[in-house]
Amino acid sequence: MSTLDLSTRTREILSALGAGDPFTDDGALVARSPIDGSELGRLAAQSPDDVAAAVGAAQTAFEAWRVVPAPVRGHLVRELGELLREHKELLGELVSIEAGKIRSEGLGEVQEMIDICEFAVGLSRQLHGLTIASERPGHRMMEQWHPLGVVGVISAFNFPVAVWSWNAALALVAGDAVVWKPSEKTLLTALACQALLDEAARRVGAPAGLASVVVGDAAVGEALVDDPRVPLVSATGSTRMGKLVAPRVAARLGRCLLELGGNNAAIVAPSADLDLAVRGIVFSAVGTAGQRCTSLRRVIVHESVHDELVARLSKAYGTLSIGSPLDAATLVGPLVDDAATDGFLAAVAQAQADGGHLVTGGGRADGVAGGQYVVPAIVDMPAQTDIVKQETFAPLLYVLTYRDLDEAIALHNEVAQGLSSAIFTLDVREAETFTSATGSDCGIANVNIGTSGAEIGGAFGGEKETGGGRESGSDAWKAYMRRTTNTINYSTELPLAQGVEFG
Repeated sequence: MSTLDLSTRTREILSALGAGDPFTDDGALVARSPIDGSELGRLAAQSPDDVAAAVGAAQTAFEAWRVVPAPVRGHLVRELGELLREHKELLGELVSIEAGKIRSEGLGEVQEMIDICEFAVGLSRQLHGLTIASERPGHRMMEQWHPLGVVGVISAFNFPVAVWSWNAALALVAGDAVVWKPSEKTLLTALACQALLDEAARRVGAPAGLASVVVGDAAVGEALVDDPRVPLVSATGSTRMGKLVAPRVAARLGRCLLELGGNNAAIVAPSADLDLAVRGIVFSAVGTAGQRCTSLRRVIVHESVHDELVARLSKAYGTLSIGSPLDAATLVGPLVDDAATDGFLAAVAQAQADGGHLVTGGGRADGVAGGQYVVPAIVDMPAQTDIVKQETFAPLLYVLTYRDLDEAIALHNEVAQGLSSAIFTLDVREAETFTSATGSDCGIANVNIGTSGAEIGGAFGGEKETGGGRESGSDAWKAYMRRTTNTINYSTELPLAQGVEFG
């Protein structure tokens, strides 16, 4: 598809999704496609004053929304899910054009949005508290969960729509309002999602301003982070970004939900099913061109199967088709920009300087016109050097060797990040050890599957420099609500707790 065709097709999709034509000739924000680096259009940047106005409108909407029964709030998310089903192909294509994901991953991301909508609709009838035994006769103690307020959402380019939906779907059924600051690299998908949500809100009669999107540079994000009317900021991105956001929110005693970097590893044990391991490793390492927070960065393989695994991985990498994500045959699309390519090439060079052996890949892809296309790399390392401990957001996989499981777990945990992890083994003792308190220190620990592809039903997030946040399933909804503990005295006496006597 030519540059002109990409731009034209983008406009067609935005129009079909109800976002109209958001472009302006003199816009300060440039929307580009990583497919060929071409300009898709320009958008007007918003200001901190615009953020303040959006938060104000959201606060007003929240005050009306919080008293709507939760199952009724679920109707809004149900409508959003239906619109996503109706427009899945179009929104998935837009994700591919703007974020560079291959078609199946673009569609998969929209399916993830549909799934979280389904989860949230069911959740709208399950926002339960507790009844707790009181030590005082004639008293009942209980716990309730109430709507929190305006939730600020900051998302990254690599999951330009799904991460927003994880937050928005839960926040809306929880009774909150949402103001979203998307990545400057993926503004168009955000505008498309907002248009669909606006239509869903119109259908159910939700308050105006309940959910909005603000686009702009770092100043826009800072205004959202600093606004005292935003009790929760959910920020997804790099660890560097999280270290900037968290202190600013903490300074006003707000809450943070952080989903930051990952340096994910898979241990391959002597008993591993290598056919299974190779499939799991390759997708985890090269899916989304290695631009997932859950992408596999390190393989820690037992010395007895090292040579065979590396040979199999190298052979599998040799079959990967690299090119435009709009081509159905493509498995590896582009990196998001030239800075990502520079980081990839620099990391490969540093790994080799540290004594690593470049098994395959590691350079720019030949024969691919435009865009930032690289050949996924495997580097066999003599040790876990500093470069291995860093997250390179690209398809770069390091291989390390171990002799016993304790050594493997120590290598696994010897990084600052703690998002996703895996072990390939048929030994139940190894599997249980890896998922125990003495095993993986990550928020996600898998057995015989890769590190990518988390399901909606489980809480998603990690530890250490990954930020400690949890989104999506399980009881992640509690982050979007405030808890009250109530004690109700239905007796005629006034006993004090702990047997205290006063009077």
